[in-house]
Amino acid sequence: MNSGEYTLARSNNQWALQPEIEMKFAHFLINHAVDAAFCLGANAQFLYVNDATCLMTEYSREELLSMRLHDIDVDFSRHNWSDISSQGSFTFKSRYRTKGGRIFLVEISMNYVKHQDMEFGCAFAREKTDEIVELSVQKWTDGLRDAKDNLQQEFSQLKSKEVELETSLSLLRSTLESTAIGIVAVNFEGDILSLNQKFVDMWQIPESLILSKKCPRCKAFFENQLKDPQAFSRLIWEVSSQSDFESYDILELKDGRVFAHYSKPQLLEGKIIGRVWSIWDITESKQTEEALRLNATRFRTLAETTDAGTFLIQGTRLCYVNPAVEQLTGYTKEELLTGFDLRRLIKSKKRRQIRNPDEAANFEYQEMNILTKNGTERWLACAVAKLDGGLDFGGNPVELIAGIDITDYKYAELGLNQALEQAKQLSELRARFLAMVCHQFRTPLNIVSFSNSLLKEEVDKRTQKKIQPLLDHIQKATEQLSLMLDDILFFSKAESAKLNFEPKPIELVQFCQDLVAQMQMNLNQNPINFVSQDNSLTAYIDKKLLEPILKNLLDNAIKYSLSNQAINLELSCRNEKLIFQVKDRGIGISVVDQQRIFEPFYRGSNIDHIPGTGLGLSILKTLVDLHHGQVSVESEVDVGTTFTVILPLIKSELTCSEL
Repeated sequence: MNSGEYTLARSNNQWALQPEIEMKFAHFLINHAVDAAFCLGANAQFLYVNDATCLMTEYSREELLSMRLHDIDVDFSRHNWSDISSQGSFTFKSRYRTKGGRIFLVEISMNYVKHQDMEFGCAFAREKTDEIVELSVQKWTDGLRDAKDNLQQEFSQLKSKEVELETSLSLLRSTLESTAIGIVAVNFEGDILSLNQKFVDMWQIPESLILSKKCPRCKAFFENQLKDPQAFSRLIWEVSSQSDFESYDILELKDGRVFAHYSKPQLLEGKIIGRVWSIWDITESKQTEEALRLNATRFRTLAETTDAGTFLIQGTRLCYVNPAVEQLTGYTKEELLTGFDLRRLIKSKKRRQIRNPDEAANFEYQEMNILTKNGTERWLACAVAKLDGGLDFGGNPVELIAGIDITDYKYAELGLNQALEQAKQLSELRARFLAMVCHQFRTPLNIVSFSNSLLKEEVDKRTQKKIQPLLDHIQKATEQLSLMLDDILFFSKAESAKLNFEPKPIELVQFCQDLVAQMQMNLNQNPINFVSQDNSLTAYIDKKLLEPILKNLLDNAIKYSLSNQAINLELSCRNEKLIFQVKDRGIGISVVDQQRIFEPFYRGSNIDHIPGTGLGLSILKTLVDLHHGQVSVESEVDVGTTFTVILPLIKSELTCSEL
């Protein structure tokens, strides 16, 4: 204030301002106040505004003096202007909108003044941005906490269902392994879903063979053992898993064995979901049949020693049964051959069509349901032949039945249906679980991230020191939850076989160098050293699958190592194999944890304090399997860990198509 502009008057031995000077001082002080100050008329018309009000609202003084309070007060209806006179003086909070459209929280102190029959409202307003930030932080924190609780509840239900399914599958596996019949189940894509050890033993399948209709080596393996590989290809290998017919086939092997081959569609709720094949060795039954063509003496000798139940039926009576029939039915030979009503034994029978019949053979295949002496039911897979002269039974035709007990298979089939139903329920539960995750996390995470960015822009220097750490914390938590959601969705795709293996030629040395540079740019707290035995190495690799494999291993190495500790990525080629190794000197993995580290949702016992989903290595294992590769781990607690990924070196598209 310039002293030349104002004068002081001496009054009552004190210095005092003259009235007109006092008014100027008051106007100067209110106009230079930090808080917004304004005066309103009875109709909420702005009568006076100070500079702080103009700065806060971004309107000029002339614009404000032509406006009313509701033009800037978003919540004006909540504070009825007519109540001001009755309350006299009060303080409340509201939201103002600037000329540029920004909305912010303010605290307003309003005083009612009446002068010369005129009513005024005098107000002071102060911005409360820090409070709305804190309210937003609390709101989103509560929302994330609720979403986490829902996720944990759904996850517990999922784990419970998985335990139930694993128990059922364990019982089913035990049943399948105890049967004397080779069983294999195939899905629509031709991939083998399940098979028992008997199937492996019958065909003498090596461990290195990939069992899939997509694999040419697999088809060649079976064809090389058969006398008629073309018939095998046409009638069995090329049959669609979606076909709705049942079939019996005879497979003759080069080593002299004969297999009966029965296939049927696998149904679930009336829909075909795949196909199940059953194979049993009928070499002895075929030998029995051939012996019948020679003479009765040789027939009886062979029939008495075979494990296959052998019947001879003439009309409606039994002419002959071997000891295997006595053991199977519980009846003695005398009971069966002395006026026995055949309907007491055979409850039902169903003919099975052979799609590659031997024109020289006079037999058909049937599935019979018999009732034993003690009242239990058993199922037989039977070869039925008409003998008209091979044996002497009064010159009348005789029907030969040679049957294999398939009761265990029938029960296994029932168990398989139950397991498939439980698997369907689990699949539906997983689908709901993932849908819930997407709904509960993806949408609010996007809102939180967007809101967090807006809040960062609105924080001014006065509140930045207090609010910025909270906003950074929200951003970090949002990124962690987003990564977790990405892992879950990627795991779902891998588990449901929705990831396709599409290899293309890639220069691997340059690929690894680019990947390391990218990760080093984003995560620069740990140096990553890349070492390659070759300056250039090109191979057919699926880039979209290889990149997450290496990124996952490097991310883990960084996450579980101290800052500034170096991580090594090594690439080498040996014996037509690509070898990737990621080494760190981090916290290590215990021997116990190494046994289960590739299981979904499993986390090591020494990393509870480090965020993670337990899905990364499970996804990695699936991606390596798609390459027909291998992954292994060597680790020692507090010393370090080495992960090794071995993939086949594919140098041409032709070789690639054989995988």
